[in-house]
Amino acid sequence: MSYSPSPRARSGPRRRTLLASLAGAAALLTGCSAGSSTAERAASAATRARARAARDSAGLLARYDAVLEAHPALTDRLSPLRAAVAAHRDAFGGTPDDEADQTQKGAEARKSPSPAPTASADRKEALTSLASAERTVADRRAAALLEVPGELARLMASVSAAGAAHAYLLTEAAK
Repeated sequence: MSYSPSPRARSGPRRRTLLASLAGAAALLTGCSAGSSTAERAASAATRARARAARDSAGLLARYDAVLEAHPALTDRLSPLRAAVAAHRDAFGGTPDDEADQTQKGAEARKSPSPAPTASADRKEALTSLASAERTVADRRAAALLEVPGELARLMASVSAAGAAHAYLLTEAAK
């Protein structure tokens, strides 16, 4: 069976042709400088996202340290998770020196001053609070995936998944 065209002949350009023409015209009107501006904005957004992720990881490290200080018996359980968070911080461009500087200089050295985290004297509450912090950071990173370029998005997705796993493990440990 052969395909027969519809009895009604279309007059004028098709919608796809118009859209393609409009897109081409827009590209010509914006010129070459808009492309570099877009690239600069994307790089700037990626730099800000990377710095935020490094700060979030440094904040999580401070929380782990507070819980470990309050509950030394949890060292075996929390040390591998803390080491992973330190690796995440390093992957995002943070350094152990940054963390040490912030600890030594106190709240005035931080961009957004906040008191040093403290841990509850109750083991279950301390673990639950730490799990909540991990979950919050993992959710924030997952939400930021749409705003960052490929390689950073993959890193953030991986670290977000690890944070969700940490939250699960901490929640189970609190039971």
